[in-house]
Amino acid sequence: MAKYKRIIIKFSGEALANSKDSTILDREKVAKAALVIKKIHDQGVEVGVVVGAGNIWRGRLAATIGIEQSTADYMGMLGTIINALAIQSAVQERGVDCRVMSAIAVNQVCEPYIRLKAISHLRKGIVPIFAGGTGNPYFTTDTNAALRAMEVGADAIIMAKNGVDGVYDSDPRKNPDAKLIKNLTFQELIQRRLGVMDLNAAVMLEGKGIEIRVFSMDDPNNFDKLLAGEEIGTKVAD
Repeated sequence: MAKYKRIIIKFSGEALANSKDSTILDREKVAKAALVIKKIHDQGVEVGVVVGAGNIWRGRLAATIGIEQSTADYMGMLGTIINALAIQSAVQERGVDCRVMSAIAVNQVCEPYIRLKAISHLRKGIVPIFAGGTGNPYFTTDTNAALRAMEVGADAIIMAKNGVDGVYDSDPRKNPDAKLIKNLTFQELIQRRLGVMDLNAAVMLEGKGIEIRVFSMDDPNNFDKLLAGEEIGTKVAD
């Protein structure tokens, strides 16, 4: 029996991009994300998805080209919808029913986010992809993941990383002696500013009984291990 009943998977936009030629979407990476979703779904776990848009638009570019932050944030929300539609297509190709639900109205291409409808989808085995951020500027997709996890009663948020097998005490790319941290509390995460997720999202999750798992998606077996209750990667909990 799987450890979790209902989870949210958070993919970064960068995890979907082709790092070699800067194409915003890489066929193999999108397929890998879809296979991960299918693998979890097929084990009877209810799964929702949140995806970023860093492969399409980075907010820090806004000041460089003279775009004020609210507009820049809405541009990022639209980017998440593009990524969500790509994942939806790949998931459906693999025989799993899937719906993009957006916090901003784009009714021609996806459903509006409605909490009870999202819960209904999850109970029916339909995978909702929560796009459009929170629908408000000044909030990150990490905050969206935290908010949706609380709203739908998820047990955990899975932060699947490419090439990163957990949270380290320093940047392992710069420090060869960096050590993997297996367990963290939300207080430690906030106080040490370890960069696992946006601090506002971490504050929101503290005391809510929702676990965060950070581990590498490079090995598909990691998801089987996680659902079986193995302690892989880094666990953040109250």
